[in-house]
Amino acid sequence: MNPRLQNDLLLRAARRQPIERSPVWFMRQAGRYLPEYRAIRARYDFLTLVKTPELAAEVTVQPVDLVGVDAAIIFSDILVVPEAMGMSLKVEEGKGGPRFDEPIRLYTSIRDLKPLDAEKDLGYVMEAIKRSKQLLNGRVPLIGFSGAPWTLFAYMVEGHGSKDFRHAKEMLFTRREDAHLLLRKLSDAVADYLIAQIHAGADIVQIFDTWAGILTPEDFREFSLEYIADIVRKVKQETKNRAPIIVFCKGANHSLGEIAATGTDVVGLDWTIDIAEVKALIGDDVALQGNLDPTILYASEEVITSRVNDIAERMLEPTGHIFNLGHGISPDVDPDNARAFVKAAKEAYAAIRLGA
Repeated sequence: MNPRLQNDLLLRAARRQPIERSPVWFMRQAGRYLPEYRAIRARYDFLTLVKTPELAAEVTVQPVDLVGVDAAIIFSDILVVPEAMGMSLKVEEGKGGPRFDEPIRLYTSIRDLKPLDAEKDLGYVMEAIKRSKQLLNGRVPLIGFSGAPWTLFAYMVEGHGSKDFRHAKEMLFTRREDAHLLLRKLSDAVADYLIAQIHAGADIVQIFDTWAGILTPEDFREFSLEYIADIVRKVKQETKNRAPIIVFCKGANHSLGEIAATGTDVVGLDWTIDIAEVKALIGDDVALQGNLDPTILYASEEVITSRVNDIAERMLEPTGHIFNLGHGISPDVDPDNARAFVKAAKEAYAAIRLGA
């Protein structure tokens, strides 16, 4: 049985319950900007880290100990889902990031994808969650996550990252039935994966739609949002709403009201919209997370503090607010700047109340 959480700010913020201050964490917080991570990474390749539960757990907990964040997020990668469905994933240093040498281009490739049994096929993630919970020992919550179906689709059809995802978008426009078949399979897989993570001990889960912004508003609603809403419904139903859900659709500011209407507890924001405007639009329905430009972490401590305080002033109160960046922390950020961000976030609302 897991110990009672000593710091449940993130869970209360996600549920829009009263909190004394907003919690703070970073997307990609377990990673290359930390020397302690690089020391481990020097001994193991990336996928070995991901697939070795004791190593993944150690990396997961590092930012809690070293940076002071209010939550840990399990160390993994969104592309373990398509790999578990039968695709061959390669991650090689200095060669453009992860890739699939045999991308999904044919109907038969879609048809032959294995249905995901997350408990079995991604058991190493579940074991890493359990080990991370043991290491955390109730200090802070643990976040589980998955890529959204559209983002996974984009990588699977393209084979790698891309500026325009030409092949992925071409399938949407010229083979709509095939596209929806693949998205339905991914929706089922992601829902099963998130449910398994919650059963393994994740206190809250996030759905990342990194490539939402490359779709038109209409295409986003058809090829992304429909499936995210289905996942949110399934996860909440199967877990009896045990864990809050965060949905982050980068670049989809045109559809924030509809994202909130999926039933998610938290809407993640990139840095290209005024959080005060979003609060006025949907802030009574969901909690809000993010909104700070990730490159702010290259600035001085004074500038970082000023920008953090600006977000707090726009929100006016910590209820329903989670400090984060509008995307992942960059690998060459100085850890001291990350600590400055965390310190400023923890003090922001107190500074406002004091008129600082």
